[in-house]
Amino acid sequence: MIADLETFQDELAGSGFPPMVNTLAGAGFQARIATRDLGPLRMVSLATPESACVGRERDARDGRHLAIKVMTRGRTRIEQGHGETALGPGDLVLLDPTRGVRFSSTASAHVTILVPRRELRLRPAHLDRLLGVRIDGAHGPGALVSAVARESARSVTGFREGDARRSAAAVVELIAVALEARLGDERPAPDERLRDRITGYIEARLADPELGPPAIAAAHHISVRRLHKLFEDQPLTVAALIRRRRLERCRAELIGGGRTVTAVATRWGFTDPTHFSKLFKATYGYNAHALMTSNRARMTKTRSDSPDQDGDRHSIREQGDSHGEGVHRPPR
Repeated sequence: MIADLETFQDELAGSGFPPMVNTLAGAGFQARIATRDLGPLRMVSLATPESACVGRERDARDGRHLAIKVMTRGRTRIEQGHGETALGPGDLVLLDPTRGVRFSSTASAHVTILVPRRELRLRPAHLDRLLGVRIDGAHGPGALVSAVARESARSVTGFREGDARRSAAAVVELIAVALEARLGDERPAPDERLRDRITGYIEARLADPELGPPAIAAAHHISVRRLHKLFEDQPLTVAALIRRRRLERCRAELIGGGRTVTAVATRWGFTDPTHFSKLFKATYGYNAHALMTSNRARMTKTRSDSPDQDGDRHSIREQGDSHGEGVHRPPR
């Protein structure tokens, strides 16, 4: 039993959970946590008091896993994606640890399976439709996942490596079947299918500086007004989606190095370097030049710390200022 909220949060973070703020945690806080691994899967069993928690959006690069949460006792209300869902004992829900989430619950117990994204192979449009949606844990494929999750959390011990991998693959397949069945219950409306096509069109043309609502609407034979209507209930407007995805592409390329900031910005459709710099800093909290400089310094340090063929170490001078050691936390 853990009687200290800070210790509990540290244990959660060590298990792979995103940081959460519990607004109801008080002096009498008590909780339990147990973690077991099965091949690439991680099973985390939690028992918590009445809670109201908020998790903020995280960098997509930090999200190697998706989470399947299975209730075993109590009730919870979760908000992620496009709505809210209420879960009772046995029910399950798919969550993305990189996205903002809110939930409130009674005193409860649940098992969360952390699954590498690559194992589930969900298309972005399907992931958006499934996030935060209740999957019935009493009938059909959801009932199998619920039963396996609850039992596995208690009995995942003594597996040989090969057996663990094969067993994990079977669990992932059960989860995939349950998610596909839920997608079948949520057939996309014509507007959703059109929005998915438009999103794919945007992704394929991010480097085009002319990409914008008028060009997108014309390519799909709809009015600009109709285009904006399609995205009015989405997290981002059309223009904001284009901007965000371009910035993400630029950031990934700057981390890789090899091009100037201006060249990278131009490659991904930004025609005004000053405007790009302001947007980048407003989005990530540091400027693009700092990211590139920090990455160069890290690469230089790695090379200079590596032995040459005779076993001796050599130094490589890098022009410019070195402002940090890691690419994920460049200086402001």
